[in-house]
Amino acid sequence: MTTKTIPDEIKQQADAIVAHFNKTVIQDPENFCVTRYRGQHLYLDRNDYGQLSHVCRLKFSTGLTDWDFAIYKYSDERYDVEDWFFPGAEYLDGTIEGALRAGLEAYA
Repeated sequence: MTTKTIPDEIKQQADAIVAHFNKTVIQDPENFCVTRYRGQHLYLDRNDYGQLSHVCRLKFSTGLTDWDFAIYKYSDERYDVEDWFFPGAEYLDGTIEGALRAGLEAYA
C-alpha cells in the first residue's frame, strides 16, 4: 500500500540522511544537496554556489529503503522513471543515499 504523502518522521529521517551525505561525501559548504517534498515525492536538488538545479525525484512507498527513482532530464525538462543509462545508475538501490550518489555522478 502506498501513501499519498510522506510521513513527517520519514521526512525528518530523509533530511538527516541528506545532511550526513553533504557533510561526509560532498564536504563543500557552497555545494550541497537539498530536499523538497510534494505529496508522495521527495525531490533532490543541488545547490551549487547559490545556483539550484534539479537532480532526481524519489517516490515514497513504505520506508526508507524502497524509493522509486526518476532522474531529471534537462533535455526534456522532466523526471524520467525509465532512463537507467546514465553515469551513476549502478548506485541505485532504493535508498536515498544511493540516489544521492547516482545524482552526484550523473551531474558531476
